[in-house]
Amino acid sequence: MEHRLKTPISGEEVAALRAGDLVWISGTVYTARDRVHALLASGEKLPIDLAGAVIYHCGPLIRDGTVLSAGPTTSGRVGRFTREVVGLGVRLIVGKGGISEEAEALRGRAAYLAYPGGCGALAARQLSVKQLHLPELGMAEGLWELVAEGWGPMIVAIDASGGDLYREARCCRMGASKP
Repeated sequence: MEHRLKTPISGEEVAALRAGDLVWISGTVYTARDRVHALLASGEKLPIDLAGAVIYHCGPLIRDGTVLSAGPTTSGRVGRFTREVVGLGVRLIVGKGGISEEAEALRGRAAYLAYPGGCGALAARQLSVKQLHLPELGMAEGLWELVAEGWGPMIVAIDASGGDLYREARCCRMGASKP
């Protein structure tokens, strides 16, 4: 199934997503890498409201207010912060590679979308800069507020009901039946 979503994302919209579905997003998207996730986990108050938000694991390349490249970074590095991030109201997490053991933190509240690595130029055509929060963290680690226009496609890799394409692939690779 295909979904075209506009932020903020509702709980009902997240509940309708199933592993394997395709998603396109329009509206506000926030980038977050290691340092932003560490701030969130420490209880640091950020200058944004994350209720219904989309977080993108990305360190964009931006020049003169224009997104030049915005490919995903590996989500596994920040997966340990998933419970805290989802607890702040984030509904969709976008990245590459999955979040492994932390997938259970999404159940009933959020979903993980896989965006293809190597597609930073495509994302740049679908994302524009609204504002840089926490500029002291630098371009790659800063908290960018971006505006998406039909950004995608992304694959629902882990849904809020427990469907997990990564787990299915691991089981198939090991010769086990589907979980």
